[in-house]
Amino acid sequence: MSDTRKVAFILTSHGKLGSTGRSTGFYLPEAAHPWKALSDAGFEVHLFSVADGRPPMDGQDLSDPVQQAFLDNPRMSAQLDHTPNAEEIDPARYAAILFVGGHGAMWDFPGNTALSDAARDIYEAGGAIAAVCHGPAALVDITLSDGSYLVADKNLAAFTNDEEAALGLTKVVPFLLQSKLEERGASHTGAAEFGPHVVVDGRLVTGQNPASAAGVGEALARVLSEQSA
Repeated sequence: MSDTRKVAFILTSHGKLGSTGRSTGFYLPEAAHPWKALSDAGFEVHLFSVADGRPPMDGQDLSDPVQQAFLDNPRMSAQLDHTPNAEEIDPARYAAILFVGGHGAMWDFPGNTALSDAARDIYEAGGAIAAVCHGPAALVDITLSDGSYLVADKNLAAFTNDEEAALGLTKVVPFLLQSKLEERGASHTGAAEFGPHVVVDGRLVTGQNPASAAGVGEALARVLSEQSA
């Protein structure tokens, strides 16, 4: 693993929720809470987005002091205004990559070769991959150098089919995330709808939903600290 204490956060640039006429984007608490956990553990977070610039944001609750602190932090605020795109990630600089959720991720994370290549390179160099809620949409197309899917035979968590149904969006999203990950050979585990659930399988850290965001950050910090010990 790289000796860096830097983590790349990937944000969706997709702002339209299918044909609903509603907006979407990256889910703010799923960036803010992992950022807080990793920052508290001494890691430095760098933001990237699929299309660069300022990515669309969803789910903000500014009564949450962690979300407010994220937006008020001068370094994070400046990064949000001018995120580099995924092609600018230098895998050698990062100990981990974390895919932030938000429904937009379902449209522009899968099939993005720059994201897949960066994640593979970080992982195969001994680093970690993390994702929360719809962020695991990035995992469905990541293949390792031997051609196998990253998630094959891995235990993981992601937004469940039941949670998507509870939101009435099963016909809106381009695919059901749980089902697609299972098709790739993953062993998906789900907890109570919208309750916290984090799964760690080696250097893969995943969380089911927004309630799992802080836990993903904390678990990733532990994995990285153990790797560098």
